[in-house]
Amino acid sequence: MRMRRSATGQARVNRPRTTAGCGRPRGRRIDLRSALRGIVAGMTLATLPSFGTLPGVVPPSSAAAADVSAHAWHTSYEAAMADAERTGRPVLTVFTGSDWCPHCKTLEKNVLETGVFHEWAERNVVLLMIDLPQHGITEAVRVERSKVCIKYGVRNFPAVLLISPDGTKLAEKRGYQGQSPAAWIADMTKSLPERPPEIAVAAATPAASVPAATPSTAANTAPVLDSLDKAIETARGAKRPILLVVARPGDKAARSHSDSLISDPEFAPFVQENFIVAHVPPTASSGSQEAESMENLLGGVELAPDAVELIVTDDGQTPLFSQSGAQPPARIVHGLRRFLAARQASRFGETAPRR
Repeated sequence: MRMRRSATGQARVNRPRTTAGCGRPRGRRIDLRSALRGIVAGMTLATLPSFGTLPGVVPPSSAAAADVSAHAWHTSYEAAMADAERTGRPVLTVFTGSDWCPHCKTLEKNVLETGVFHEWAERNVVLLMIDLPQHGITEAVRVERSKVCIKYGVRNFPAVLLISPDGTKLAEKRGYQGQSPAAWIADMTKSLPERPPEIAVAAATPAASVPAATPSTAANTAPVLDSLDKAIETARGAKRPILLVVARPGDKAARSHSDSLISDPEFAPFVQENFIVAHVPPTASSGSQEAESMENLLGGVELAPDAVELIVTDDGQTPLFSQSGAQPPARIVHGLRRFLAARQASRFGETAPRR
């Protein structure tokens, strides 16, 4: 096998052709671009290097799956995206050829194995390693993981992509030119979407370990407001959207359910850290601005008996997201996390410089 090196710190596959029924190399060479295109045409990847993990970067084994550290590398695209959706963090995806690409090995040694990188990753991203070594993986897994290369147009290694929880490519870094860990991380940090760090903290905390509010901790949390006007006024000085918990004040079942939701040990800390929260009725005094706003937010639909509705808005006039409060708190939090992740990805797309 021969490789070509480039000034950009990238390597391309140039592997010998094999004859039918023989694993010994003979004849001309093919490159990775042609081999990957072959998948689309139904060809096998017998001539391609296989996927695995970087030397020295150990993915979680089945025995240790229940105790995965915050900076452990995923090797499954689906598992990494599920983790990103759960936490609201983007996925830092490294495409590498661990046993044939010299620039990949240098990137691993100089950056990916350092403590400063692990500390940064633990706070900011979900890690995914798409490795394409020569040996050590089944044909089925090789083909499946090669689809990730095709999906994001990766043909040269190393390549590092930042992917939003909804699968959108946010940023891309090709090759490695020997930067220090600090410089490499600083460059990648510029591409992180703006997001409250509390999202990752709340998402990484298991629901069972989140303590219920107590008198000593309640004083440290923002109060739940009791009107839309107060929520709008508070939101003007905060970079957070408004979350309205809407229930009829005279509806005992709805009020009880909404009160229970607001004090839920999983729901409460998450929304307090990421939203301006207000517990409001669906109507206000006739003819008032607040009454008109609530009608707009509810889409002119009258709130059903016993119902609790959750509505996210920035300006108190336009609904950005809504869901029923009748769902389990964990499912509600999951939906709100997805909203925040999509919102961050959209904002990044609007502010990203055109190339």
